[in-house]
Formats: sequence, structure tokens, C-alpha cells
Amino acid sequence: MIDTICAPATASGGALGIIRVSGPDSLSAVSSLCPSNHNIVKALPNTLHFARIIADSSTLIDEVMVAIYKAPHSYTGEDSVEISCHGSSYIINRIIELLLQHGCRMARPGEFTQRAYLNGKMDLSQAEAVADLIASTNRTTHDIAISQLRGHYSTDLSRLRDQLLKLTSLLELELDFSDHEDLEFADRTELLKLALQINGHICRLADSFETGQALKQGIPVAIVGKTNVGKSTLLNRLLHEDRAIVSDIHGTTRDTIEDTIVLDGITFRFIDTAGIRHTSDTVEQMGIERSIAAARRARIIIMLTEPGVSYPDIPLSEGQTVIRIVNKTEVFQAKYGIGIDNLRQQLITAAPPFSDTDVIVTNARHYDALRRASQSLSRVLEGLRSHLSGDIISEDLRDVLSILSEITGGQITSSEILETVFKNFCIGK
Repeated sequence: MIDTICAPATASGGALGIIRVSGPDSLSAVSSLCPSNHNIVKALPNTLHFARIIADSSTLIDEVMVAIYKAPHSYTGEDSVEISCHGSSYIINRIIELLLQHGCRMARPGEFTQRAYLNGKMDLSQAEAVADLIASTNRTTHDIAISQLRGHYSTDLSRLRDQLLKLTSLLELELDFSDHEDLEFADRTELLKLALQINGHICRLADSFETGQALKQGIPVAIVGKTNVGKSTLLNRLLHEDRAIVSDIHGTTRDTIEDTIVLDGITFRFIDTAGIRHTSDTVEQMGIERSIAAARRARIIIMLTEPGVSYPDIPLSEGQTVIRIVNKTEVFQAKYGIGIDNLRQQLITAAPPFSDTDVIVTNARHYDALRRASQSLSRVLEGLRSHLSGDIISEDLRDVLSILSEITGGQITSSEILETVFKNFCIGK
């Protein structure tokens, strides 16, 4: 028997609150709270009704609006009701208490979305996109979550699955007719070409995880330069606040300082580093070493200097974008904001490009699955090159299909995976 669950779907403290109810008895449970409105159980789907929530036969709790959704045309795929009430924590808690008295139970974190997945309203990657959408902090992370929620990622994986099934079927056809030496159903050269294409696609998806994490957590930007060239002043100007200590004394910054801003819908995570110079001060030297390490991890480096001072000599990593700036000149003065707008535009241009049709992996679980799928596919490639028997190669292909299905949940019932996915959801979603 499926339970009927309830939970507040909005944070407390607002003018209005929404309580979500889902399950086979959701309509009758809510109807029991509204004795003067007998139309809720028989109400047409996708309709809105005024009602009074009554306790103890006569005590008015609140006047509310009740939205009716009937299976399978609801978020969860079940009969569902959403009660819009005033945002008082007392009112919300009292309505929840009444629902519990009439057969409902409190929903677990993410249980509404989990039911949507179990009832086929969305796959597992789309369910995870719901959590990402709620947690999105800028336009880019919002767009990535929306893209995944709309099924762009799922469609991409579905195409991969179709290609893998084609490869598997050709190998199994070869096995079925292996005793007919005069027949050749699978050209190993073509099979190898197809497997390479599939592996390349999986690797590109896995490689996008680094970009996805940068967009999700903030693109790391290291401000690097020798002492007293204006690094801390630049950070403060970019952040519009006095985040870093500014002083004419060399070596003031002795550790990395981090903060974020959003530019054109993209979060940038700035790292102000210690000035790089030769020093006998042990603490300052530790800060310089951290500066060099931060520069190596950054996707964008703002290399700052001033007239007559050379840029610091630090090792760079492949794929880093370096923006070189000479401070304290007519075209750029961090202290007075001259050239800052142009710098902001350069940062936006240097950010990884993204459109709402791009598939970018932001989920560590998905990345792990893609990495394991690529490893299994590497064995397929080696088997094809070594002319191994088709049954051995097919076993590895089935592993690839099984691993990719973990992302969308198409062929899994593992409670461990489901628990991992939904444990960090908020209650009411």
C-alpha cells in the first residue's frame, strides 16, 4: 500500500506558504480538513478551489486555495493536492498536524521527486536536475539545470545507448553464425570505428565535468603579481568591498583570499595571492608557495604588474587563460576603477562557452559512471584490435550499457543509488 505523504513546499517566513500532498488518499485527506467544501474529492483535475481549513469541528485555521491534480497528470504521477495558505509557521504546522491526523505521513527529503522518478515522470538524471535547479545561484547554473531537466542529457545518453546496442547486436550476430565460415556479418574494422566514436563521445562528456564544476562552484581566477603592484586593491575594486588589506608595505598579503562575484550570469571565484618575491620570512614564503599552487589550479590568471616591474615568473598549466595588466597607468588604475569594466568583459569572454543545448556534466556520480564506462569500452577496443571472440567483447559492452543506465536509472532498482541521489534533497521536493 502506497502511503499518502505531505510536507511544506515553501520556506517559512513568507507571506504565503504551500503544503504539498501526494498519494492515493490525498484528495480525501484534504477534503476532511474542509468540511464546508464537499467538491474536493470529486473535483475536476487541474482546478483551483477556495476552502476553509477547520479544526475541532469549528475552529477556523485559515482560508486557503486548493489546487487539484489527478494521476497520472501530476508532478509525482499520483493524485496530488497543493494547499496555498498564509505563511505563518503556526498555520502551516497546524495544517500539517491535521493532515497527519487524517492518514498522511511526513514526506522524506526528496520523496516527491523520488515518486516522480518511480512513476516514470522523469529519469534519474532529470530528478537530480531538480535539486540543481533549486541550488542554482546564477543564470549559467540555472540554464545547465534546465537543460538537464528538459532531457537534453538523457537524449544524448539515449543516442549512446542505441549505438552500443547496435554494436552489441552486430557482435552477437557474428556469434550466432560463427560456424558458417563463409558468412561475415560484422566487419571488425567498422566495429572498431563505431566503438571509437562511442568512446570519444563518452570521454567528451566526462571531460566536461571539469568545466561543469567550474561553472557550478565559480570559475577560479587567480590574481598574481609581485609585491605592492595593486593585487589587493584590484580584488577590492572587483568585489565592491574592502575584502583584502591594502598597504604600501611589501608582503602584506601572506595567504590566499577568496571571494566570488557574478558577471553576466557566470560566477567567478577570485583568489588574491601573496606577492611573489624572494624573501627570508618563513611565513611570507609559505604564502608565496600557496600563491603559486593557486595559480596552477586557476582557469584564468590575472597577471598584474606596474610600470618598471616585470611579471612574475610562474609555471602555467595547459588550458589556462592569462590576462596581463599593467596597473597604475592611464589605461588601467585599480585604485580609481579605470579599466575595470574592460577587465570584467575580458573575464566574461574567457569563461567556458555554454548554450542551453550543450550537455555539460556537473554531477560527480555521473562523472564516475562515465569514467567507468570508458574503462570498460577501452577493453572493448582492445578486444576488437586483438581479434578476441565476440562473446568476450560483448560482455564488456553489456558492462558499458549497465554503467550508463546508472545515470538515468533506466535499468536499476538499487536502493543504495536512490538513497544517494535523494538524501540531500529538501523536504517538500
